[in-house]
Formats: sequence, structure tokens, C-alpha cells
Amino acid sequence: MEKIAIIIPARYGSTRLPAKPLLKVNNKPIIQYVVEAAQKSTYNAEVIVATDDNRIKEAVETFGGVAEMTSAEHKCGSDRIAEVVNRHPEFEYILNLQGDEPQITPEVIDLAISTLINDKDVDISTLVRKITSNEQINNPNCVKCVFDINNYALYFSRCPIPYPRNENQADYYAHIGIYGYKKSSLIKMTQLPQADLEKQESLEQLRALKYGMKIKVGITTLNPTGIDTLEDYEKFKKIIEG
Repeated sequence: MEKIAIIIPARYGSTRLPAKPLLKVNNKPIIQYVVEAAQKSTYNAEVIVATDDNRIKEAVETFGGVAEMTSAEHKCGSDRIAEVVNRHPEFEYILNLQGDEPQITPEVIDLAISTLINDKDVDISTLVRKITSNEQINNPNCVKCVFDINNYALYFSRCPIPYPRNENQADYYAHIGIYGYKKSSLIKMTQLPQADLEKQESLEQLRALKYGMKIKVGITTLNPTGIDTLEDYEKFKKIIEG
């Protein structure tokens, strides 16, 4: 049986909402909601929080989770995850689960894992959902994805793709920022130089596509809302606490 790890990068120093992994809702820190969802995956994965701050590590260990310290110099979550993976040669598949998405479900986590491990040609898996609002199609913060008949990603963009030259001829799909990696693919990607497309759109997954790596997408109906701002936090708090 392949060894699977779910690694959750969690920074303390978020620009828009500092210390957000430790913000509490119903007396539980946000990071705990994410860890508990990961622990319910049917794939019996090892769950590790990768952090750059002792306060997060201590909080995770307080509720019985596992956390490892990583460098504060990492520019992205994949680099932080790669540091942890390099300490664990036993890991064969890795899921990058964002530490600020407390509404994520075990079912969605399992979909991202199965999309990765059930296709030997896949380097990376990720998820998309169908967009139902025109506002989201035109919102650059909602990343769009187009993919081929085998669900391999063709491109990701902050622009509306495909361009609506002929209205209502294609569906639009929003990217959900959860990634599964073969270990070798994660190491390869984090060692590659940034690509021009990645720099232009500020989308890390475009580095993988630029260098010919295969990204397969799973389709879900879930729309997990990440917590990036105080407003997001208050919305989630209202959902949980009423």
C-alpha cells in the first residue's frame, strides 16, 4: 500500500489576516477544522501541519495533531511541503491541503487523492467546480481552468477562459486550490525555475504545465471558502456559531 501524506502549510504572518490559523471559531482554531477533515480521509494518510511558527506548532499539538517546523523563507506552500517531504522518504503521494479552508470535507480530500493515484500518467491532481455566476467568471481572484476530454488541465487563468466569442457554447470551471503530487513530481516542480506564465498570472500551477507536467482535475460541486480576510472569518464564524 502506497504511503500517503496530507501536508497542511500554515503560515503565521499572513498579510491580510495575521495569525489566521489560530483564530478560533466555536472554541476551535481554524487549523483544527482542516486537520480533523484530513484525518477523516478514507486513505489512512498521515496528516502533518507544516509551519514557520512555534505558536502554530504548539496549538496543533495541543489538540493532538502533528506539526513540523519549516523555514520562514519559503515563497510558496509547495516549497514548504517539499521541505517536510524530504525528511520522509517513505511518502509516495502527497496532498497539499490549505490551512485556511476549514469548510473542506473528507470527501473532497479523497477525490483529490483518487484523481492522483488512479492514473499512472498523472504528476499532479487538483479540483475544479462548475461556475454558475457571471460575476465569478470575470473575477480575477476566481481562477478558471480548461481541461481536455480526459480531464487533463490545458490551462489556468485569472481571465475568463474560454473567451466568450460565442455565448453559452462552453461551461466555465473554477479552480479549487488543493493539490496532490507524486513525490517525484513535487520535488521536480519545486526545483524548476519560475516560468513566464507563472510570473504573468501569479499562478504556481502554470510552472508545471509550462514544463510539460500532467495535471489531472477532479470535478466537485463543493465550493469551499478560504479565509483570507476578517470578513471571511466572520462569515465562517456565523455559519458555525449561528
